[in-house]
Amino acid sequence: MTAINRADVENLLRTFIDPNTDTDLVTQKSVQQISIDGADVHLSLELGYPAKRYAEQFKEAVLAHLKSLPGIGSIKIDVSVNIISHAVQQGLKPIPQVKNIIAVASGKGGVGKSTTAVNLALALAAEGANVGILDADIYGPSIPTMLGISGFPASEDGKTMQPKLSFGLQTNSIGFLVDQNQPMIWRGPMVTSALQQLLKETQWSELDYLVIDLPPGTGDIQLTMSQQIPVSGAVIVTTPQDIALLDAQRGLGMFEKVNVPVLGIVENMSIHICSQCGHEEPIFGSGGGVAMAEKNKVPLLGSLPLDISIRQFADSGRPIVVSEPDGRPATIYREIARKAAGRLAIRAKDFSSRFPNIVIQNN
Repeated sequence: MTAINRADVENLLRTFIDPNTDTDLVTQKSVQQISIDGADVHLSLELGYPAKRYAEQFKEAVLAHLKSLPGIGSIKIDVSVNIISHAVQQGLKPIPQVKNIIAVASGKGGVGKSTTAVNLALALAAEGANVGILDADIYGPSIPTMLGISGFPASEDGKTMQPKLSFGLQTNSIGFLVDQNQPMIWRGPMVTSALQQLLKETQWSELDYLVIDLPPGTGDIQLTMSQQIPVSGAVIVTTPQDIALLDAQRGLGMFEKVNVPVLGIVENMSIHICSQCGHEEPIFGSGGGVAMAEKNKVPLLGSLPLDISIRQFADSGRPIVVSEPDGRPATIYREIARKAAGRLAIRAKDFSSRFPNIVIQNN
Protein backbone atom coordinates (compact mmCIF):
# COMPACT_ATOMS: atom_id res chain seq x y z
CA MET A 1 0.00 0.00 0.00
CA THR A 2 1.39 3.41 -1.00
CA ALA A 3 2.22 5.80 1.87
CA ILE A 4 0.19 8.97 2.12
CA ASN A 5 2.05 12.25 1.73
CA ARG A 6 1.64 14.73 4.60
CA ALA A 7 1.60 17.68 2.21
CA ASP A 8 -1.33 16.13 0.32
CA VAL A 9 -3.33 15.81 3.56
CA GLU A 10 -2.54 19.40 4.54
CA ASN A 11 -3.44 20.73 1.10
CA LEU A 12 -6.74 18.87 1.22
CA LEU A 13 -7.50 20.41 4.62
CA ARG A 14 -6.93 23.82 3.05
CA THR A 15 -9.96 23.16 0.88
CA PHE A 16 -12.25 22.30 3.81
CA ILE A 17 -14.13 25.44 4.83
CA ASP A 18 -15.40 25.51 8.41
CA PRO A 19 -19.03 26.71 8.06
CA ASN A 20 -18.81 28.51 11.42
CA THR A 21 -15.82 30.65 10.44
CA ASP A 22 -15.93 30.66 6.61
CA THR A 23 -12.21 29.86 6.80
CA ASP A 24 -10.22 26.73 5.93
CA LEU A 25 -8.85 24.56 8.72
CA VAL A 26 -5.18 25.37 8.08
CA THR A 27 -5.65 29.13 7.90
CA GLN A 28 -7.68 29.18 11.11
CA LYS A 29 -4.94 27.10 12.75
CA SER A 30 -7.23 24.24 13.71
CA VAL A 31 -4.78 21.57 12.55
CA GLN A 32 -2.71 20.66 15.61
CA GLN A 33 -1.14 17.42 14.41
CA ILE A 34 -1.05 15.15 11.36
CA SER A 35 0.29 11.66 12.04
CA ILE A 36 0.77 9.26 9.13
CA ASP A 37 1.47 5.54 9.30
CA GLY A 38 1.66 4.24 5.76
CA ALA A 39 -1.77 4.99 4.33
CA ASP A 40 -3.40 5.57 7.72
CA VAL A 41 -3.93 9.11 8.98
CA HIS A 42 -4.48 10.39 12.50
CA LEU A 43 -5.59 14.00 12.68
CA SER A 44 -5.83 16.25 15.75
CA LEU A 45 -8.04 19.32 15.28
CA GLU A 46 -8.72 22.18 17.66
CA LEU A 47 -11.67 24.56 17.42
CA GLY A 48 -11.67 28.02 18.93
CA TYR A 49 -15.40 28.03 19.60
CA PRO A 50 -17.72 25.79 21.67
CA ALA A 51 -19.01 22.80 19.70
CA LYS A 52 -20.26 20.19 22.17
CA ARG A 53 -23.33 19.27 20.14
CA TYR A 54 -21.65 19.95 16.80
CA ALA A 55 -18.29 18.19 17.18
CA GLU A 56 -19.47 14.81 15.85
CA GLN A 57 -21.09 16.40 12.79
CA PHE A 58 -17.92 18.40 12.17
CA LYS A 59 -15.76 15.29 12.52
CA GLU A 60 -17.91 13.36 10.03
CA ALA A 61 -17.68 16.21 7.51
CA VAL A 62 -13.88 16.32 7.74
CA LEU A 63 -13.74 12.52 7.51
CA ALA A 64 -15.80 12.53 4.30
CA HIS A 65 -13.55 15.24 2.89
CA LEU A 66 -10.36 13.27 3.61
CA LYS A 67 -11.74 10.10 2.02
CA SER A 68 -11.45 11.82 -1.35
CA LEU A 69 -7.66 11.50 -1.11
CA PRO A 70 -6.57 8.59 -3.38
CA GLY A 71 -5.06 5.64 -1.54
CA ILE A 72 -5.92 6.79 1.95
CA GLY A 73 -6.45 4.05 4.52
CA SER A 74 -8.03 4.35 7.96
CA ILE A 75 -8.71 7.82 9.30
CA LYS A 76 -8.85 8.82 12.96
CA ILE A 77 -9.88 12.36 13.92
CA ASP A 78 -9.72 13.90 17.39
CA VAL A 79 -11.53 17.22 17.94
CA SER A 80 -10.86 19.46 20.94
CA VAL A 81 -11.98 22.98 21.87
CA ASN A 82 -9.82 25.82 23.19
CA ILE A 83 -11.55 29.16 23.78
CA ILE A 84 -9.10 32.03 24.24
CA SER A 85 -9.31 35.76 24.94
CA HIS A 86 -9.50 38.11 21.98
CA ALA A 87 -8.49 41.72 21.55
CA VAL A 88 -10.70 44.59 22.74
CA GLN A 89 -10.71 48.31 21.94
CA GLN A 90 -7.36 50.07 22.27
CA GLY A 91 -6.87 51.59 25.70
CA LEU A 92 -9.28 49.21 27.47
CA LYS A 93 -8.39 46.17 29.57
CA PRO A 94 -10.38 42.92 29.64
CA ILE A 95 -12.51 42.24 32.72
CA PRO A 96 -10.88 39.76 35.15
CA GLN A 97 -12.29 36.23 34.87
CA VAL A 98 -13.96 37.09 31.55
CA LYS A 99 -12.24 35.94 28.35
CA ASN A 100 -14.57 37.63 25.86
CA ILE A 101 -17.46 40.08 25.94
CA ILE A 102 -20.03 39.88 23.15
CA ALA A 103 -22.38 42.86 22.93
CA VAL A 104 -25.86 42.28 21.53
CA ALA A 105 -27.33 45.51 20.16
CA SER A 106 -30.08 46.91 17.99
CA GLY A 107 -30.74 50.31 16.51
CA LYS A 108 -34.30 50.35 17.86
CA GLY A 109 -36.47 48.60 20.40
CA GLY A 110 -39.01 45.89 19.68
CA VAL A 111 -36.87 43.73 17.39
CA GLY A 112 -36.31 40.92 19.90
CA LYS A 113 -32.82 41.91 21.01
CA SER A 114 -33.13 40.74 24.61
CA THR A 115 -34.75 37.45 23.60
CA THR A 116 -31.91 36.91 21.14
CA ALA A 117 -29.28 37.78 23.77
CA VAL A 118 -30.69 35.29 26.31
CA ASN A 119 -31.05 32.45 23.82
CA LEU A 120 -27.61 33.21 22.34
CA ALA A 121 -26.07 32.92 25.81
CA LEU A 122 -27.95 29.68 26.52
CA ALA A 123 -26.95 28.29 23.12
CA LEU A 124 -23.26 29.01 23.81
CA ALA A 125 -23.64 27.24 27.15
CA ALA A 126 -25.39 24.29 25.45
CA GLU A 127 -22.34 23.96 23.21
CA GLY A 128 -20.10 23.63 26.26
CA ALA A 129 -18.91 27.17 27.07
CA ASN A 130 -18.91 28.90 30.45
CA VAL A 131 -21.27 31.82 29.86
CA GLY A 132 -22.66 34.83 31.67
CA ILE A 133 -25.19 37.46 30.65
CA LEU A 134 -25.32 41.06 31.83
CA ASP A 135 -28.56 42.97 31.46
CA ALA A 136 -27.34 46.45 30.46
CA ASP A 137 -30.80 47.69 29.52
CA ILE A 138 -31.05 49.89 32.61
CA TYR A 139 -34.36 51.49 31.63
CA GLY A 140 -36.11 48.24 30.77
CA PRO A 141 -34.39 45.22 32.35
CA SER A 142 -36.02 42.03 31.08
CA ILE A 143 -33.39 39.34 31.65
CA PRO A 144 -34.63 38.48 35.20
CA THR A 145 -38.10 37.71 33.82
CA MET A 146 -36.75 35.71 30.89
CA LEU A 147 -34.53 33.61 33.16
CA GLY A 148 -37.17 33.25 35.89
CA ILE A 149 -35.07 34.72 38.71
CA SER A 150 -35.44 37.62 41.14
CA GLY A 151 -34.13 38.97 44.44
CA PHE A 152 -31.01 40.87 45.47
CA PRO A 153 -27.62 39.39 44.52
CA ALA A 154 -25.63 37.92 47.40
CA SER A 155 -22.41 39.59 48.54
CA GLU A 156 -19.63 37.78 50.40
CA ASP A 157 -17.49 40.83 51.11
CA GLY A 158 -20.07 43.62 51.27
CA LYS A 159 -18.44 45.31 48.27
CA THR A 160 -19.03 43.06 45.29
CA MET A 161 -21.97 41.00 44.03
CA GLN A 162 -22.22 37.31 43.32
CA PRO A 163 -23.89 36.59 39.96
CA LYS A 164 -27.18 34.78 40.10
CA LEU A 165 -27.38 31.40 38.36
CA SER A 166 -30.09 30.25 35.99
CA PHE A 167 -29.86 27.31 33.56
CA GLY A 168 -26.08 27.38 34.08
CA LEU A 169 -25.76 31.07 33.18
CA GLN A 170 -24.13 33.58 35.51
CA THR A 171 -26.18 36.76 35.37
CA ASN A 172 -26.66 40.20 36.85
CA SER A 173 -29.14 42.98 36.15
CA ILE A 174 -30.30 46.30 37.55
CA GLY A 175 -33.62 44.47 37.76
CA PHE A 176 -32.26 42.58 40.78
CA LEU A 177 -31.43 45.82 42.59
CA VAL A 178 -34.56 47.95 42.16
CA ASP A 179 -38.26 47.36 42.59
CA GLN A 180 -39.91 45.95 39.48
CA ASN A 181 -42.38 48.85 39.32
CA GLN A 182 -39.85 51.60 40.00
CA PRO A 183 -39.26 53.82 36.95
CA MET A 184 -35.58 54.38 36.09
CA ILE A 185 -35.55 58.17 35.65
CA TRP A 186 -31.79 58.46 35.25
CA ARG A 187 -29.63 60.65 33.06
CA GLY A 188 -26.86 59.28 30.88
CA PRO A 189 -23.93 59.52 33.36
CA MET A 190 -25.92 57.65 36.03
CA VAL A 191 -26.78 54.90 33.55
CA THR A 192 -23.20 54.39 32.40
CA SER A 193 -21.97 54.46 36.01
CA ALA A 194 -24.54 51.81 36.99
CA LEU A 195 -23.50 49.61 34.09
CA GLN A 196 -19.81 49.89 34.98
CA GLN A 197 -20.64 48.84 38.54
CA LEU A 198 -22.70 45.87 37.39
CA LEU A 199 -19.92 44.81 35.05
CA LYS A 200 -16.87 45.32 37.27
CA GLU A 201 -18.31 44.69 40.74
CA THR A 202 -19.81 41.31 39.89
CA GLN A 203 -17.68 38.30 40.80
CA TRP A 204 -17.84 36.57 37.42
CA SER A 205 -16.23 33.14 37.52
CA GLU A 206 -14.05 31.85 34.67
CA LEU A 207 -16.31 32.95 31.81
CA ASP A 208 -15.50 32.11 28.21
CA TYR A 209 -18.15 34.60 27.10
CA LEU A 210 -20.09 37.37 28.80
CA VAL A 211 -23.06 38.36 26.65
CA ILE A 212 -24.17 41.95 27.26
CA ASP A 213 -27.72 42.92 26.34
CA LEU A 214 -27.26 46.61 25.47
CA PRO A 215 -30.08 49.16 25.54
CA PRO A 216 -31.71 49.77 22.14
CA GLY A 217 -30.68 52.82 20.16
CA THR A 218 -27.48 54.58 19.13
CA GLY A 219 -27.49 57.71 21.27
CA ASP A 220 -24.93 59.11 23.67
CA ILE A 221 -25.52 56.41 26.29
CA GLN A 222 -24.93 53.56 23.84
CA LEU A 223 -21.86 55.25 22.35
CA THR A 224 -20.36 55.90 25.78
CA MET A 225 -21.00 52.30 26.80
CA SER A 226 -19.38 50.93 23.66
CA GLN A 227 -16.34 53.13 24.34
CA GLN A 228 -15.98 52.08 27.99
CA ILE A 229 -16.81 48.37 27.88
CA PRO A 230 -13.96 46.11 26.66
CA VAL A 231 -15.86 44.30 23.90
CA SER A 232 -14.39 41.52 21.76
CA GLY A 233 -17.24 41.55 19.23
CA ALA A 234 -20.81 42.66 18.63
CA VAL A 235 -23.96 41.06 17.22
CA ILE A 236 -26.59 43.28 15.58
CA VAL A 237 -30.27 42.24 15.82
CA THR A 238 -32.79 43.51 13.30
CA THR A 239 -36.01 42.56 11.55
CA PRO A 240 -36.45 42.59 7.74
CA GLN A 241 -38.51 45.78 8.03
CA ASP A 242 -36.94 48.79 6.26
CA ILE A 243 -37.21 51.07 9.31
CA ALA A 244 -35.55 48.49 11.57
CA LEU A 245 -32.78 47.99 9.01
CA LEU A 246 -32.06 51.72 8.88
CA ASP A 247 -31.67 51.82 12.66
CA ALA A 248 -29.64 48.60 12.70
CA GLN A 249 -27.28 50.19 10.17
CA ARG A 250 -26.69 53.03 12.63
CA GLY A 251 -25.92 50.50 15.35
CA LEU A 252 -23.43 48.75 13.12
CA GLY A 253 -21.83 52.08 12.28
CA MET A 254 -21.52 52.90 15.99
CA PHE A 255 -19.41 49.79 16.63
CA GLU A 256 -17.26 50.49 13.60
CA LYS A 257 -16.63 53.99 14.97
CA VAL A 258 -15.22 52.59 18.24
CA ASN A 259 -13.32 49.76 16.50
CA VAL A 260 -15.44 46.90 17.80
CA PRO A 261 -15.72 44.10 15.21
CA VAL A 262 -19.26 43.18 14.21
CA LEU A 263 -19.43 39.39 14.24
CA GLY A 264 -22.64 39.33 12.23
CA ILE A 265 -26.32 40.14 11.91
CA VAL A 266 -29.30 38.24 13.28
CA GLU A 267 -32.53 38.71 11.36
CA ASN A 268 -35.40 38.24 13.77
CA MET A 269 -39.07 37.70 12.84
CA SER A 270 -37.96 36.87 9.31
CA ILE A 271 -41.11 34.93 8.51
CA HIS A 272 -44.42 34.23 10.23
CA ILE A 273 -45.54 30.62 10.38
CA CYS A 274 -49.24 30.18 11.12
CA SER A 275 -49.70 27.86 14.10
CA GLN A 276 -53.03 26.66 12.67
CA CYS A 277 -52.30 25.91 9.03
CA GLY A 278 -48.53 26.24 8.67
CA HIS A 279 -48.79 29.01 6.07
CA GLU A 280 -45.58 31.06 5.85
CA GLU A 281 -45.67 34.79 5.19
CA PRO A 282 -42.90 37.44 5.46
CA ILE A 283 -45.08 40.04 7.17
CA PHE A 284 -42.08 42.33 7.93
CA GLY A 285 -40.62 42.02 4.43
CA SER A 286 -37.92 39.70 3.17
CA GLY A 287 -34.26 39.76 2.24
CA GLY A 288 -33.41 42.75 4.42
CA GLY A 289 -30.90 40.97 6.63
CA VAL A 290 -29.14 39.41 3.66
CA ALA A 291 -28.91 42.76 1.88
CA MET A 292 -27.56 44.48 5.00
CA ALA A 293 -24.97 41.75 5.54
CA GLU A 294 -23.79 41.96 1.94
CA LYS A 295 -23.65 45.76 2.03
CA ASN A 296 -21.48 45.79 5.16
CA LYS A 297 -19.47 42.67 4.29
CA VAL A 298 -20.42 40.92 7.53
CA PRO A 299 -22.08 37.51 7.84
CA LEU A 300 -25.78 36.92 8.34
CA LEU A 301 -25.56 34.63 11.36
CA GLY A 302 -29.10 33.36 10.99
CA SER A 303 -32.77 34.17 10.48
CA LEU A 304 -35.39 33.38 13.11
CA PRO A 305 -39.11 32.93 12.47
CA LEU A 306 -41.85 34.92 14.19
CA ASP A 307 -42.81 31.96 16.36
CA ILE A 308 -45.27 32.34 19.25
CA SER A 309 -43.44 29.69 21.27
CA ILE A 310 -40.26 31.83 21.41
CA ARG A 311 -42.25 34.62 23.09
CA GLN A 312 -44.23 32.30 25.35
CA PHE A 313 -41.18 30.49 26.70
CA ALA A 314 -39.30 33.77 27.26
CA ASP A 315 -42.25 35.25 29.17
CA SER A 316 -42.52 32.13 31.33
CA GLY A 317 -38.87 32.28 32.41
CA ARG A 318 -37.78 29.23 30.41
CA PRO A 319 -36.29 30.38 27.08
CA ILE A 320 -36.83 28.15 24.09
CA VAL A 321 -33.21 26.91 23.91
CA VAL A 322 -33.75 25.10 27.24
CA SER A 323 -37.50 24.43 26.90
CA GLU A 324 -37.37 22.84 23.44
CA PRO A 325 -33.65 22.15 22.84
CA ASP A 326 -34.32 19.92 19.83
CA GLY A 327 -36.86 22.22 18.18
CA ARG A 328 -36.17 24.24 15.06
CA PRO A 329 -35.81 27.67 16.79
CA ALA A 330 -33.34 26.28 19.35
CA THR A 331 -31.35 24.66 16.55
CA ILE A 332 -31.15 28.02 14.76
CA TYR A 333 -30.02 29.76 17.95
CA ARG A 334 -27.22 27.20 18.39
CA GLU A 335 -26.15 27.72 14.76
CA ILE A 336 -26.09 31.48 15.38
CA ALA A 337 -24.07 31.00 18.57
CA ARG A 338 -21.47 28.80 16.87
CA LYS A 339 -21.10 31.22 13.97
CA ALA A 340 -20.75 34.25 16.25
CA ALA A 341 -18.18 32.45 18.40
CA GLY A 342 -16.50 31.07 15.28
CA ARG A 343 -16.13 34.53 13.74
CA LEU A 344 -14.64 35.73 17.02
CA ALA A 345 -12.27 32.75 17.16
CA ILE A 346 -10.43 33.80 14.00
CA ARG A 347 -9.89 37.39 15.17
CA ALA A 348 -6.79 38.77 16.87
CA LYS A 349 -5.84 37.29 20.23
CA ASP A 350 -5.48 39.33 23.40
CA PHE A 351 -1.79 39.62 24.29
CA SER A 352 -2.16 42.12 27.15
CA SER A 353 -1.52 39.49 29.82
CA ARG A 354 1.88 38.69 28.31
CA PHE A 355 3.29 42.14 29.01
CA PRO A 356 4.16 43.23 32.55
CA ASN A 357 3.25 46.67 33.87
CA ILE A 358 6.24 49.00 33.49
CA VAL A 359 6.78 51.38 36.41
CA ILE A 360 9.22 54.28 36.02
CA GLN A 361 10.75 55.52 39.25
CA ASN A 362 13.00 58.49 39.90
CA ASN A 363 15.98 57.34 41.97
